Amino acid sequence: MVNLGTVLRGLGLAALLATAAQARDVETVVGTVTVPDAPARVVVLTNEGTEAVLSMGVVPVGASNSWNGNPWWDHITEAMGDAVPLGTESAINLEMIAALQPDLILGNLQRHEEIYPQLSAIAPTVLSERLRGDWKVNHRLYAEALGRTEEGEAQIAAYDARVADLRAALGDSLNEKVSVIRFLSGQIRIYQLDSFSGVLLKDVGFDRPEIQNVEDFAIRTGKEAIPDMDGDRIFYFTYDNGNGEGIAAAEDALNDPLWQSLSAVQAGKVHEVSDAIWNTAGGVLAANLMLDDLARIYGVE
Repeated sequence: MVNLGTVLRGLGLAALLATAAQARDVETVVGTVTVPDAPARVVVLTNEGTEAVLSMGVVPVGASNSWNGNPWWDHITEAMGDAVPLGTESAINLEMIAALQPDLILGNLQRHEEIYPQLSAIAPTVLSERLRGDWKVNHRLYAEALGRTEEGEAQIAAYDARVADLRAALGDSLNEKVSVIRFLSGQIRIYQLDSFSGVLLKDVGFDRPEIQNVEDFAIRTGKEAIPDMDGDRIFYFTYDNGNGEGIAAAEDALNDPLWQSLSAVQAGKVHEVSDAIWNTAGGVLAANLMLDDLARIYGVE
C-alpha cells in the first residue's frame, strides 16, 4: 500500500517547481485556488464532475466510481479509457489520488470538505458548492478550472438549443403535470424543482403537480403518500445498490392498490426511466440523454 505521507513529501519539490507555471486563479467556495494553465493530469471526485470533464475532451487520470457502475456508468465507460477508479464520492482513496500525481483535483464541498486539506496538499483542488439542482453552475466552474471556458460554454449552448427545439416540438404536451418518483430501499422520494430532473423539466417547460412545483429537493416518504405521487404523467426510477432491496421496494409500491388507482396509471402514462440518467449521474451527458428520453417518450424524436 502506498503511504500518503511519503508520496506527499515526494511531491513537494514537484509542487514547488510547478508553482511558477500556475498562472490562473479560480474563485471557489473555499477561497482562491491557483491552478495550472493547462492541467494534464486531472482527478475528478464526483459523478457530475466526471461528465463535465469528459464533455470538454478531458479524460481524467482518476475519478470517483459511478454510484452503480462497475466501475463506470454504461454511458461513460468507453470514454473513461484508462482512468483509475478511486472509490465512491463519499469514500475517496487519498493514497491512490496521491500516487496518480495529479496537477488538478475537482471535488465538491458537500462530499470532500473534511479531506480538503489532504487533497489540496496533493494538488490544487477546486471544490464546487452544491450537488443538486442546476448542473450548469458546477459545469462552468469546472470549465474555468480546466482552462476550457469556451468548451464549457459551448456545451451549455448546445444543451440550451436542444431544450428550445424540444420545447417547440412538445407544444401542448407541456401542459401535462409530470410527476417524478424515485424508489429505494426503505423510502420513496417525490422529486421537486431543485433536483437534477426538476431543473431539466423546468428548462423544457413542463408543469408539475402542486407539491412538486416547489423550489426544494424532494419529499422523503413511503407508500402511505402514494396518492400524492399522481400527475398527468409519471416518470419513476429506482436506486438499487446490488442487494435487490431497491428493486423489491419498487415492485412492492408499483403493485400496491393505491398506486394502481392513480390516474396516470389508469391512463397508461407511467414510464420507468434510468436512475443514472434522470438523477444520479447529474451532469451534462446525462442531461442530454434525459432530453433523448423525453423526445422518445413523447414521440418527437
